[in-house]
Amino acid sequence: MKAVPAITVENVWTQFGKKVIHRDISFTLEKGQILGLVGASGCGKTTLLREMIGLQAPSKGRLSILGHDINYRQPHASGQLKNQCGVLFQKGALFSSLDVFENIAFPLRELKLNNPSLIEHLVNLKLTMVGLEPQDAWLMPAELSGGMIKRVALARALILEPKLLLLDEPTSGLDPIASQGFVDLLDALHHELNFTVVMVTHDLNVLNDLCTKVAVLADQQLIAYGPVSAVLNCDHSFARQFFQNKNAEKIFMHP
Repeated sequence: MKAVPAITVENVWTQFGKKVIHRDISFTLEKGQILGLVGASGCGKTTLLREMIGLQAPSKGRLSILGHDINYRQPHASGQLKNQCGVLFQKGALFSSLDVFENIAFPLRELKLNNPSLIEHLVNLKLTMVGLEPQDAWLMPAELSGGMIKRVALARALILEPKLLLLDEPTSGLDPIASQGFVDLLDALHHELNFTVVMVTHDLNVLNDLCTKVAVLADQQLIAYGPVSAVLNCDHSFARQFFQNKNAEKIFMHP
């Protein structure tokens, strides 16, 4: 019996008024893989991510997550599916009025979990999992470094133990050391938990070190899809500029 893909995107079009963002995009991502979604600013990377979690409906086409079609007309019908997806928004998007503990616990409270000891156990478990100390739970977001914000946001995204993790520019705004630390953390967690990952990124090191698949968006279309080695020689002008410059040559081993 053929395994069900983690994500199926089938003939997706996205249009705002007369402006076409996506034109007939199709691909599948198998469970346990890590997909890097790249493209020029404004090409619709984050929009596609929003469509994957049901926050926005495509104009045409079909998206299926973990074998279930997303029901955009009845959002509550996809509620159980959304609980299997963890999201790390760009810049962390922590609630500034809540401490670290309550930020991480927020999804549990949204599900009406009323067991204080279980919530405390789960939050402390996730804090440890992302490399933070128990005392960090009582810090406010304004007291955190950029790297700590990303780790707290990752802990919140993992609190429901999702099968699919969606990340929007997870290393943006981090210095090289903090960025590499986050990449190493995500790699270790992926090996331990084997979740599927889709991340919007422009970070070449992330693509090289983490991603098993890369999807390249340009000119409203999916111009390349596959392992990093397969997309390096895409002849589209954006792909050449992105993958075949001097900085990229230091990171990728070109065939």
